[in-house]
Amino acid sequence: MDLALGGKAAIVTGASRGIGRAIARRLATEGMRVLLVARSAAIAEEAAALPGAQAHTADLRVPEAAAGAVRQAVARFGGLDLLVNCAGATRRGDFLALDDEAWADSYALKLFGTVRMIRAAWPLLRASRGSVVTIAGVGGRVASADFTIGGSVNAALMNLTKALADRGVAEGVRVNAINPGSIRTDRLTGRIATLARERGLDDAAAAEALAAETGVARFGEPDEIAAVVAFLASEQASYLQGAILDVDGGWVRAV
Repeated sequence: MDLALGGKAAIVTGASRGIGRAIARRLATEGMRVLLVARSAAIAEEAAALPGAQAHTADLRVPEAAAGAVRQAVARFGGLDLLVNCAGATRRGDFLALDDEAWADSYALKLFGTVRMIRAAWPLLRASRGSVVTIAGVGGRVASADFTIGGSVNAALMNLTKALADRGVAEGVRVNAINPGSIRTDRLTGRIATLARERGLDDAAAAEALAAETGVARFGEPDEIAAVVAFLASEQASYLQGAILDVDGGWVRAV
């Protein structure tokens, strides 16, 4: 299906690896001009492999970084049609062992970085009648004792999505979010390795055990999240506003 995204401009944050990298690649394949934003200098090598892509190294925990990324997109593409917020990993662990620094760091990147990116990009998206897609996570719906930081951040991102979608109705900006489940990224690989050590299992058995505990038949792939982002960016999804899509293999069973 041709999603008619060719020639449009996008920013993807957290684009150096995992889900963000897959999203950037999919959008470039669809013909979009993509600004890849990440802290890693390796982002330049990734962008060089994608037609029409540009790299911008930035730490979105720094308050001025979001506006700088948007300025780069305007300088290179002349405008903006899509913002994908994918930056930010949050720490798991014992609630009583997670100090203020761990909480502040996670909120600074995943929540406040997203807030600043949307605020900086909004006038451009309003002008182009573009869209925002934020990658949150099912931890915002399913509470877990060892995911208190990530769960609360993801819940905040879902609420932010709904609030800005309300504004977007009047201003012509579509705002939606995706909650990935367990996706095969470096982070999931690390969780599997930890479980294997704790239980004396090999990696395959640990992966099977983790999937079973989650209640899914298999883990997802980054490309599957990227495909949903491309759909949400297209006119095929023009009636989706404030939608929060759980792309999780059936993990969330609540209504």
